[in-house]
Amino acid sequence: MSDAGQSRLRQQERGASPPSRHNLALLSTLSLVIAILMAVASVAGLLYSTAIYPTDDLLENFVPSDLVNILLGVPILLGSLWLAQRGRLLGLLLWPGALFFVLYNHLVYLLAMPLGVASLLHLALVTLSVYSLAGLLAGIDGQTVRQRLAGAVPERLAGGILAALGLLFLLRAAGVMAGAIAGPAPMAESEHALNVVDSMISPALVIGGVLLWRRRAFGYVTGLGLLFQASMLFVGLIIALLVQPFLTTAPFVLADVVVVLILGLICFVPFALFVRGVASGHTSSAS
Repeated sequence: MSDAGQSRLRQQERGASPPSRHNLALLSTLSLVIAILMAVASVAGLLYSTAIYPTDDLLENFVPSDLVNILLGVPILLGSLWLAQRGRLLGLLLWPGALFFVLYNHLVYLLAMPLGVASLLHLALVTLSVYSLAGLLAGIDGQTVRQRLAGAVPERLAGGILAALGLLFLLRAAGVMAGAIAGPAPMAESEHALNVVDSMISPALVIGGVLLWRRRAFGYVTGLGLLFQASMLFVGLIIALLVQPFLTTAPFVLADVVVVLILGLICFVPFALFVRGVASGHTSSAS
């Protein structure tokens, strides 16, 4: 019997149906392209930082981010893709979160940087991430995922935290931008871009959290990915704060690391509980 036939037989024996509605080969290929482009953009940013980032603000914020993308962004995308291709439901649900991480980071780059070859590379990453994320979410069978995870994951805890974080980020971004408009000094490019992206992305956390709280199928599909993305953003920020003094002239501020770590724990706990629920025997095949 072929490997595909054996896989289908094992699914039938478990009484499980595939959680994807169509073949995900194209999206797998695009995710590999995204990982390669992200690595290229990050390596270029580290090697040619002064040419790519013309201001001190861009240099201090994006050089550490380039290292974070190499150490964290590329591995989480490739890791989730590898798990999904091995038929693991955990990988299939983490995969959108890894793409969302790429989208968030490179949208900040795109909005902050002046037009040039590097910004075109970030535009390509944003475009490919949006397309892949939309195709992946549309291709996951939400009803099957819901049937397998209902009662096994912390719907209310995770959904409430996602919605609260989304509202917090949205209100923070609105407050900072309103203060900048009323204040005498212009906002730095990176700070302005970050707040714009937060105001664009935060509604996704709110909507996903509410749907998960209400135990809707799409909430189960997006819940783990949103927790993954938020958790990795906190981890990435901690790494950036730790390496920033070595890569730039910015000082090390221990209080900032401690605050981010405490805030990150709000995501880390429900994320770990969600992963445990998904991994506890709830597997499927990403066909």
